[in-house]
Amino acid sequence: MPSEIILLTGDVEGPHLAAALAAHNPALHVNHVDGADSLRDALDLKGGSAANPGRRLVAFCTGVVVPPEVLAALPGPAYNFHPGPPTYPGSWAAGFALYDGARRFGATLHVMEDRVDEGAIVDVAWFDLPEGVNLRYDELEVMAYQRCVALFQKYAPHLAAEDAPLRAVADERWSGVKRTKAEATAMREPPRDATEDEIRRRFRAFG
Repeated sequence: MPSEIILLTGDVEGPHLAAALAAHNPALHVNHVDGADSLRDALDLKGGSAANPGRRLVAFCTGVVVPPEVLAALPGPAYNFHPGPPTYPGSWAAGFALYDGARRFGATLHVMEDRVDEGAIVDVAWFDLPEGVNLRYDELEVMAYQRCVALFQKYAPHLAAEDAPLRAVADERWSGVKRTKAEATAMREPPRDATEDEIRRRFRAFG
């Protein structure tokens, strides 16, 4: 049974997700961290405590890139709840999906690897975008976030109380172009010859 979960997420989510995990394993120590520096401190790589066999790393809707040396120091797989489907790896998944005119979106639970959004996929919460509704990126982000919460609730019992790794699904694969924050920022500045339709399209998707 896991003895510690390092929970990499924001300050708002941290207490609620930690309580959800502890409900399934009262003896579990949940160490909430919100950045790369606090993550390294929690692992105490120099002190050697990362070898704790009951330790697990879980990331939830975070933009923090977990360094390879952190993943290598863990005794088993680390998991990430990504607010986008496998067709939109990387940053600003909701924005690029709206810009592309995608009709389906979702949230993904996957194993973390050295390269972002490439690990084995455990589960995807797909949903169709509503017909005839011009969603903005922030609205689609909320919908994806809600699916991440649902996935977390579904797998919290296993993450908190089971040593065995989560099983990957065979019918889901990462695809599409992995986007960056810099690319999303660039999309906010249309070229001078952009049409009015292109400007509206970009504003809807990236603000």
